[in-house]
Amino acid sequence: MSDSGDAPEVNVFEAVGGLPWFVALVERFYAAVAVDPVLRPLYPEDLSGPIEHTAGFLAQYWGGGSAMYSDGRGHPRLRMRHAPFVIGTAERDAWLGHMVDAVRTGGLAPDIEERMIAYFEMASTHMINDSPLGLRP
Repeated sequence: MSDSGDAPEVNVFEAVGGLPWFVALVERFYAAVAVDPVLRPLYPEDLSGPIEHTAGFLAQYWGGGSAMYSDGRGHPRLRMRHAPFVIGTAERDAWLGHMVDAVRTGGLAPDIEERMIAYFEMASTHMINDSPLGLRP
């Protein structure tokens, strides 16, 4: 227990069974991206690289350790890696919708599902780099 009396933080990576769960999550997500008219143009034809990188990043973020991503690719620098792509609310909403669907079909405990969805809502909003007028900040 922590000093505040709260339960200790759950290591999501361990709770979901490790890297295989994140790979399956990302495969579900990219299956939807592959046929999405808004998102598909933003990705390379071969989605195997994005699948590998996204699964590794998420596994590291949720407690899997730096070997999952940073040791091989360097610091995540999420916003910088997405800077070449114009991401507005339509792209964010499409991305978030597919990711939320992928999370909800992952068989998670409700508390972990809620934490993940909250993270993806925050992170996807942070990636928006296009103003409503079409001017990049």
